[in-house]
Parts: sequence; C-alpha cells; structure tokens
Amino acid sequence: MKKNKYFCSSLLNPIRMLSKVIAQANVDHVEKWFEKADKIVIVTHVSPDGDAIGSSLGLYHFLSSQDKTVYVIVPNAFPDFLKWMPGAKDIIQYNKCEELASQLIREADVLCVLDLNVLSRLDDLKKVVEESSARKMMIDHHPYPEDFCKIIISHPEISSTSELVFRLICQLGNFSDITKESAECIYTGMMTDTGGFTYNSNEREIYLIIGELLSKGIDKDEIYRRVFNTYSEGRLRLMGYVLYEKMQVFPQFHAALISLTRSEQKKFQYIKGDTEGFVNMPLSVKGICFSAFLREDTEKDMIKVSLRSVGSFPCNQLAAEFFNGGGHLNASGGEFYGTMEEAIELFKQALIKFEKLLLAKK
Repeated sequence: MKKNKYFCSSLLNPIRMLSKVIAQANVDHVEKWFEKADKIVIVTHVSPDGDAIGSSLGLYHFLSSQDKTVYVIVPNAFPDFLKWMPGAKDIIQYNKCEELASQLIREADVLCVLDLNVLSRLDDLKKVVEESSARKMMIDHHPYPEDFCKIIISHPEISSTSELVFRLICQLGNFSDITKESAECIYTGMMTDTGGFTYNSNEREIYLIIGELLSKGIDKDEIYRRVFNTYSEGRLRLMGYVLYEKMQVFPQFHAALISLTRSEQKKFQYIKGDTEGFVNMPLSVKGICFSAFLREDTEKDMIKVSLRSVGSFPCNQLAAEFFNGGGHLNASGGEFYGTMEEAIELFKQALIKFEKLLLAKK
C-alpha cells in the first residue's frame, strides 16, 4: 500500500483514518528491534496507574501474539481495581521478586519503558534499568523526556501512553494482530488517563480509536464498571470523610485542597487505589479551577502530591516549582518530604505565587 500521512485499520474507509503521529523513522527502528528480539521486558513507573498498566499489558499481548517472550515488570503494587485486566496476574513486582526481575532485565534484548520519561519514576527499579545492556525504547506522553533511551517516542499532545501503543501497533501494520485482550487493556488505559474521557479528550481521533477497539469485541461499559464501580466499603466511607472534614476551599484563589494523613487512611482500612480520583472531586464545586490532594504515603516517609486543573491553568508549572514534580497542563503530580503542616503551608504559598493565573481562569 502506498504510504501517506494516514493509516487505516479498515482499508480505504476514510471514516477510520488516523494521522500518523509517530515519526516513521522511529516506527522503522521499533520494527527492526522487535523482529530481532527474542526476550522483551516492559517496565513502567512506580505506583502504576491505569495508563501504566493498560499500555504495558496492551503491548505485552501484542508482542506475545508475535511469538516473543515478554515480561511486564513494575516497581511496586498497583490498585486492586486493575487486577481484573487480562495478563495482570503475570505482572512481576520488583519489590517482591527483586532477584527474578533483575535477571529478566539483564537478559532482555529490548527494554520498553512505558508511561514515564525520567528514570527517577522507576524508583528502586531505576538502577537495574539504567545498567541494562538491552536496547531501550521509551513510549510516553509526558513533556520533557530525559535522554536515556535510544528510541524516544514522546508525544505530550496525545491523551495517554495507551493511545500511543495503539497508534504504534497500527503504524507497524499490525492492527489485525490486536486481540480482544490487548484492546481491553488499551481502552482501560485511555479511559483512566482521561477521567472516563472527561478531560484531555477532545481530539476527534480518540473516538475513532475507541471505535476500532470496540470492533475487537470489548465491552466498554463492563470495563467502566470494573474500574470505577468495584471499590471497597472503606473507600466510600473515606470519601465521605474527606469531603466533609478534609476539603478546604480557597474561593479567593478558585482553588481547593484535600489532605490525608497516614493515620486517617488506616482508620478507613486504606488499600492501594482507594483515593483514586479524590483530587478531581473539588473541581465539581462551582468556580473552582484548581485542586490539590496531599496524601502521606503508606510505604515511604513522604507526601504524595496530586494536582488537577480545568481550563488553561498550568498545574504542571506549579508542581515543578513547589513539589519537585511535573506532568500535564491539567494533571500533574509531585512529592514533598516533610510534615503535612509544612506541605499545606507550601501549597498556600504556591496559591499566592500563582494568584494572577488562578484569577484569570474563572
């Protein structure tokens, strides 16, 4: 088929045509690497979210269909509401199987680094990946990637890494090899990284991709229920507590803050994933354009910082300047080492610093 700026999963059907986002040179390199490789390892960031797991498993199923030996390795645990995903039971946690994970990475021909663009996001897995002699490729949608991979597929304009994985497979000419299992994982990643397609999801081609995933037999309604409607009783009670007791609104800045200590999490039998989406809740308050969630980590002596905004307020700039973080315009994160009181005070200082931008986004 003659190459042009478009590819199409349904031949000559213009409705399903998607633009070629990934540079052809990168696609060609990936194709050669995959063809030559026998053992491929996929790694993603610490505290993996839906996009990290979805993109990793989506690529895992595709490569498995190409008769490759593939492993997915994550630094630590991921939320229970993602464990239904096809292939999730085969994911290797580095913090539980350090020796095995290290050996697999050392023996890998190709190392695929997904949904992260700085080595520090690998946490304890960083050194093993850094020292690996495998050919490394990055597939990610966060801005300002570090230069630690030979192939860098970095597109911050794309909604999720899962969407990028779909596009890569299609540009490789392998749409027909996407299985239902792979499609379920890719859809889950796209859905979770856009809040159920409620933000960062206005691009028309996202919905063309969803149509193609539906053609693989996925049940998007069932996927939504499995991800968003299978929380624990403790999460619901914690949510009520957070909204009633822990949400602070700063109307003069069009901002809100939720904070949660380690002892408060324990009181509600917190399990990983129970606070997923909490940072978005204050944005439903009329006039609020910026929300922050400060949570004492249950594994490390630090405070996890999640930031969300609507409109054009750059919460990634605030994350970088005040919380050693970064991310997207409307969805960012960071870390703080200190007490909760100090973190809250720093947040208030950030509001003052960014006052003009906050007030401009009413």
